[in-house]
Amino acid sequence: MIIIIAIILAAGTGTRLRPLTENIPKALLKINNLSLLERFVKMFVEEDVNKFIFVVGHFQEKVKEFSKELSKKYGVEIKNIQNKNYDTTNTSCSTYLASKDINNDFILVNGDNILDPKIIRDIVNSSYSSMVIDNHKKLDDESFKIKIKNNIIEDIGKELSINESFGEFIGVSKVIKKDLDEFNNILLGLIKKDPQNYYDFAYKDLSKKTEINFILTNGLKWTEIDDHEDWKYAQKLVKELEDNS
Repeated sequence: MIIIIAIILAAGTGTRLRPLTENIPKALLKINNLSLLERFVKMFVEEDVNKFIFVVGHFQEKVKEFSKELSKKYGVEIKNIQNKNYDTTNTSCSTYLASKDINNDFILVNGDNILDPKIIRDIVNSSYSSMVIDNHKKLDDESFKIKIKNNIIEDIGKELSINESFGEFIGVSKVIKKDLDEFNNILLGLIKKDPQNYYDFAYKDLSKKTEINFILTNGLKWTEIDDHEDWKYAQKLVKELEDNS
């Protein structure tokens, strides 16, 4: 049996969600009595993933304390890794802190997402390093767009032309064991170039070195939660997903 570790990035400040995030990190915000963080743990446990790394920063003690409750409730192993420079770095640094010492397949998720559990099922079952791409939602200037040709990522980022983009990377990805060294080396290069880089860019170079499985949402719903408009939609989406489960 292949051991998969779920890395959940939960270090950000959630500035655009204030006052909701005045005293707690974004990942601990609750919808229908379940925090964003617990929703991910629950989804992964349902797919037999029971090892977790939480990358913490903003209000890290509150996440660490809550992780003890989650570990006991779900019978899982949770390790907290602190990004001490969470307020001056970005997701490339948070990811590297977790991935550099792993020797197993891992799935990486942004801790401020709400998504259909089938998306987690699809990526758990993938045998390759993978990225989940929304090929259904209408793209806009804020979409983290991706351009793919012959299974290689030509470009990725918000600034890409909408017309030339294949879809949007939703912040759910996987790196299998054989690709770990390559991924970490690319990630380290990104950090040295600019600690404010997103980990997402690492997949551009990785796609030139190994096969990437692009898992399409095909209409499965999800949302990231950056601001109050996203928060309202996330609550609506949770109700929709729970009503249909």
